[in-house]
Amino acid sequence: MKKLLNFSLLVLILFGAMNVSAQETPKLGHINTNELLRQMPGRDTAQAELERYARELESTFMEMQDEFQRKYQEYLEKQETFSPLVRQSRERELESLQQRIMEFQESAQEDLMQQEERLLNPIIEKARAAIREVADENGFTYIFDTSGGSVLYWERGENIMPMVREKLDL
Repeated sequence: MKKLLNFSLLVLILFGAMNVSAQETPKLGHINTNELLRQMPGRDTAQAELERYARELESTFMEMQDEFQRKYQEYLEKQETFSPLVRQSRERELESLQQRIMEFQESAQEDLMQQEERLLNPIIEKARAAIREVADENGFTYIFDTSGGSVLYWERGENIMPMVREKLDL
């Protein structure tokens, strides 16, 4: 009896929730965040700084590669003349240099990602805050990002780009 009462109560709650949600039509909106971010102030400066930093890292990497190639070529040309001790020393030097290059490459990738995050996150957060404010102010239930291609169709969605641009004074 108690199980039947619990089940009946659960059914009533579910039907009540379904009835409320059926009466409230969700308000859908969409925005292309890539387009918005391209228009954000400071983005071009951040992107230019990031590209400069990437070129600096790449230059250092290429210098290390060149040094390795030069020393490796020298080793190949002279290896027959080296004593076993010198040959072993040069091989260890080449291995060490190759290891440093690999470590630098890994560190540079991580550092570049951190730099990107540091430079672009404030801009992204400002855009997200504006989208959230527009959604709250206009009663949107869902906002879809059309830049990723994951939203393939929307029938009654509203493009909120003009409202967000206004919110950001763009």
